[in-house]
Amino acid sequence: MTTDPDDLELSDAEEDALHELQLGIKYVHRAYGTLLEFHHELGHAMDRMSDAEDALREAGHEEWADALRDDHLPAGAVSDQWTFELVEEFSAEFLEEVDAFETEVRDELAAGIDHVTERRQKRRLRDRADGED
Repeated sequence: MTTDPDDLELSDAEEDALHELQLGIKYVHRAYGTLLEFHHELGHAMDRMSDAEDALREAGHEEWADALRDDHLPAGAVSDQWTFELVEEFSAEFLEEVDAFETEVRDELAAGIDHVTERRQKRRLRDRADGED
């Protein structure tokens, strides 16, 4: 495997395309992180609502406590799916597939080398700092 990104036979257009794909994948991962945060936040909210059910019952409001227990706590977040199901589906049906696609493109275009653009930029900046142009 080539370890020096400057030895790659990669056109500027291919390098740009690979770089944009990798940036896009990073945003997909950030979106996944946001989805995980949503899952955790909603879980905490549901715990508090469960506490509210108990408090309503203790305060003598059985009807509201029952409605919270029966109508809201078991409800799904989106289209009757719970957030853990959304996380699982996103991971299995989107995240894993785009990661595999990026790996395939990177293997073909850049001999599997990750961050080609950044590695080349690092070399140029260091060469410039050392007085090499």
